[in-house]
Formats: sequence, C-alpha cells, structure tokens
Amino acid sequence: MNGFNRVVATLLWLLLLAGVIVAATAPLATTAWLITQLTALDQWLAGWQEANPTYFIIGQAAVGIGGLLIFGALIFAEIMSARPRGVRIRTSEGGSAEVDTGSIGRRLQWHLDQMAEVINVMPAVKSRGGAVDIRLEIETAPDVDIPMKTDEVVEVTRVVIEQDMGLRLGKLDVHVRCAPFEPEWNT
Repeated sequence: MNGFNRVVATLLWLLLLAGVIVAATAPLATTAWLITQLTALDQWLAGWQEANPTYFIIGQAAVGIGGLLIFGALIFAEIMSARPRGVRIRTSEGGSAEVDTGSIGRRLQWHLDQMAEVINVMPAVKSRGGAVDIRLEIETAPDVDIPMKTDEVVEVTRVVIEQDMGLRLGKLDVHVRCAPFEPEWNT
C-alpha cells in the first residue's frame, strides 16, 4: 500500500503544481477556460437529465456507489495496513503477550551500550508479522576493528531478541560510524 500511496500522492502533487503554474502564468485565460468547460459540462448534464431522467438517476447512483466502493476500499486498506506497535509472543505454557517495539529498542540499546568500544546506539525496531526488523545506528571508538565489532553487535542482538525476549529476528541492518580521532596537542 505504501508504494501505491507514494505514486498517487506524487501524481496528485504534480498535477496540482502544473495547475498552479498555469493559473499563475495566465490567470484570466485559466478562469475563462474553466468557465467554458464547466458551462459545457452543465449543459451536457442538463441535456442528459431532460432526455432520460431515469438513466440520469441511475448514473448518479452508479458514480456515487462506485466512488464509495473504490475510495472506501482504499481507506480501509490504508487503515488496516497500519503496522502494530507491538510484537505478539507466545510462551511455552500457552500464554501470550504483546511487547511494544519501543521497549524492544530500549532493551537492545541498554545491552549494546554495555559493549566495549561502543559509544552510542540508536535502534529502530519495526514489527513485521511475528518477527522484528531492526536497524542499528552504532557509534564506536575511532580505532575499533569494524568487522569484529559488527559481528559482536549482531551476536548480542540475536541473543537479546531471540533468547532473552523470545522474539523472532527478521531483517537486521547495522550501520557503524566511528567517532573522530582526538587531535593530539603538542604543548
């Protein structure tokens, strides 16, 4: 639904931008054109209503119901596709709970902050079905061995998410940024 929304929103904004540019460059011609088009539409609808009032009412109902079905379905799909803020877990004894994604992020941040040479951690957690997708922004000491530290971060993340919290880890994306070296001052 996100891709569809982006395409529709982009097309609508481009159409609105083109309309504003045309109206700004030729306002009198634009209003004259709009008046002409609306007058022609009014005459066509009035002629259709006079020629066959029954079909006109059927056409009105069809347009109204069609718009309601199409836009209602799109609104319903948008509302229903909103991601939940939590992840449902099941216990071994048949219980279940929902863990908030913010809580998952805070717990993960606390564990990763305890690691040596890790200065700062900013996790972003999203639920996807029964799994969690995690994006980690890690700031490390400037002289850290990045491949080794990345492997450590991935392992700690897996342990915290899968073993400690009982969740299923989906996509894990780790971004490492090294802190700048401190300048050496000769005095």
